Amino acid sequence: MFRRAFALALGTLALAACAVSPEPASQRPAAVVRPVVPVGTPSTVAPPGRAVALLAPLSGPNAERGRALAQAAQLALSAPGSPPLDVRDTGGTAQGAAQAAQAALAAGAGIILGPLTAAETAAVAPAARAAGVAVLAFTTDPAQSQQGVWVLGITPAQQVRRLVAAASAQGKTKFAAVLPEGDFGKAMADALAGAVSSAGLAAPDIRFHDGTTASINTTMREVANYGARRGPVDAQIRAARATRTAEGRKKAEELGRTPIPPAPMDALLLADVGEKLGTIASLLPYYDLDPPAVRVMGPALWAAPASRSDAEMPGAWFAAPDPGAREVFDGQYKAQSGSPAPGLADFAYDAASIARVLAAEGGYSAAALTRPEGFAGVNGVLALQPDGTVRRGLALFEIRRGGAEIVEPAPAAVGTPGT
Repeated sequence: MFRRAFALALGTLALAACAVSPEPASQRPAAVVRPVVPVGTPSTVAPPGRAVALLAPLSGPNAERGRALAQAAQLALSAPGSPPLDVRDTGGTAQGAAQAAQAALAAGAGIILGPLTAAETAAVAPAARAAGVAVLAFTTDPAQSQQGVWVLGITPAQQVRRLVAAASAQGKTKFAAVLPEGDFGKAMADALAGAVSSAGLAAPDIRFHDGTTASINTTMREVANYGARRGPVDAQIRAARATRTAEGRKKAEELGRTPIPPAPMDALLLADVGEKLGTIASLLPYYDLDPPAVRVMGPALWAAPASRSDAEMPGAWFAAPDPGAREVFDGQYKAQSGSPAPGLADFAYDAASIARVLAAEGGYSAAALTRPEGFAGVNGVLALQPDGTVRRGLALFEIRRGGAEIVEPAPAAVGTPGT
């Protein structure tokens, strides 16, 4: 089960602008700390609120995912007294999402769940904000976060915040990053800069590569400051050899065993997967960026073993939901649909469950949505912030020779370091 849930991460990544995270964990009742509201608990109070609108691609290339989103939302709203669910087809396009949102609002929607992608979310946001209706979108694009529009996908900021907090707790204070050029690399860079600043530490040294072996090598050498660290020793070795004496050769051999000064960072964030990650991993010892002196960290995508390919990175960290807790949600979904829940269905379940809980308590106001204690969902505890960002409690994983293992459990309450 653990391996299957981890393997879903790369399949989710294939959906552009939607997924950068591994598959979710279902809630564990023992981990719920009051007054956190467990979103899997059926409501027994009839809600006075308006309908819950779900915007999903029921047609087009993502129709299968759209149907899974609808099934998950229906599962969450199947308890007696739940608000009605109004499912609208976006066709998987921004125009279709905008039209679906307008129709849902005209029909009296009190809250909008979805849509799926960043482009669709951007198209839906203006009409929803104008109507004063909250949006719980399923994208992971942090650029879509704004007042009244929450991104429920697991974002780079959530992952990196958890990593920086854990590394800082171990005494790491000098952060750096080697990241791929592009939107994901930039998002990880912004997340690292923000997390390090919030921790009161010096600004990180962030560098980008273009994906070629030459660029990766140059970037790794530069971030390690290898020339300056190794240069003086190499110069002494060349001078000793130049004497062409036995004493010179002996001195050169001794100098060759001299440790070079430590790296300019003690924590290094990466974001690559596959072959490029393998290239970077092979350069870590070459440029003396070895654990435990340098803590290597990466994205939740590393939860899928295939994403790490043959990269040898024992001791590296990533932050992700605990997949071992998924059984409850998977069992409920499978009982309804006959198959395990696919990627992103958990976001629809959590969003619909939040709507159900709030409808039972009086409605979908901004104050109710941004309750400080947050909610306990399939992916762990989460709290919606007034600016549209979402705080999450993620587990900390360490890569070992037998696979990734949890070294710090996911926090059960918002407000603990890293959430």
